[in-house]
Amino acid sequence: MDTKNEVVFEQVIERGCGIDVHKKVLVATIKGTGIKEETRSFDSFTSSIELMRDWLLENKITHIAMESTGVYWKPVFNVLEENFEIILVNARHIKNVPGHKTDKKDSRWISKLLISGLLKGSFIPPRPIRELRDLTRYRRKIVGQIASEKNRIHKILEDANIKLSSVVSNMSGATSSKIIEQMIAGEEDIEKLIAYHHGKMQASKDDLREALKGFLTDHHRFLLRMVRTSIQSKESLIVQLEKEIDQHLERNKLKVSVELLQSIPGVGKDGATEIIAEIGNDMSQFPNEQHLASWAGMCPGNNESAGKKKVDE
Repeated sequence: MDTKNEVVFEQVIERGCGIDVHKKVLVATIKGTGIKEETRSFDSFTSSIELMRDWLLENKITHIAMESTGVYWKPVFNVLEENFEIILVNARHIKNVPGHKTDKKDSRWISKLLISGLLKGSFIPPRPIRELRDLTRYRRKIVGQIASEKNRIHKILEDANIKLSSVVSNMSGATSSKIIEQMIAGEEDIEKLIAYHHGKMQASKDDLREALKGFLTDHHRFLLRMVRTSIQSKESLIVQLEKEIDQHLERNKLKVSVELLQSIPGVGKDGATEIIAEIGNDMSQFPNEQHLASWAGMCPGNNESAGKKKVDE
């Protein structure tokens, strides 16, 4: 057997397991002192992951390293996190370790690097932070959808030659909302519509009158009605999410952290909650502030070659 190209590393972990996670299949290799190296395959159903957990416990595995793309690692982590010390590793990091052949990026290589202490895990916050992250990210998604629907109202009105956005500063303001509501209800008398004009508006009544002259059809009204219903539904979701987020912060004793972050100028409650959801409240995960800024993607790129810095066009 040719062993010239075999790379030998010092062992720092007694027993470990490398898991190559795919959508339908998990390939696990155990390796370490007092056990025979063995590779088994499991499907990704919960019952199969539990069988893998029992197999690992029988072999007294203490550390696990997983390589995965997307979200396929999450169900595996949920089953195994209570019994093992787990790290989620970046595939690029594994590939960059010397001695790895490109056609053998599998669980055996992961387990070898794991017990040699050569793997650096990705930041995985505890379950309460992960759950808060789910809530805040979904809230952010719904807020974006509401903004998209409000833009759709603007496009529908433009298609009907209604130039309301040209004379009001806020299409979501009270005046605009009342006017649009009356147009959806079938009101065509411009004089009645401009009755919602008030002294604080920068545009005059004549400007508002001209802006409301158009060709609003039943088709436009139907579309506006559908968009309005969609917005109301999403705003209801936001209310429910806000309530659940507040309760989650209370249950998991995270309110103090959120309040402390709000003491920073420019950071409101939503911003503070999202900061906690993304980085947690345990800063020991990051060696220093530079690592945190780098992890958050706040550091500028440094592309330098032969003493010259390259600037992206």
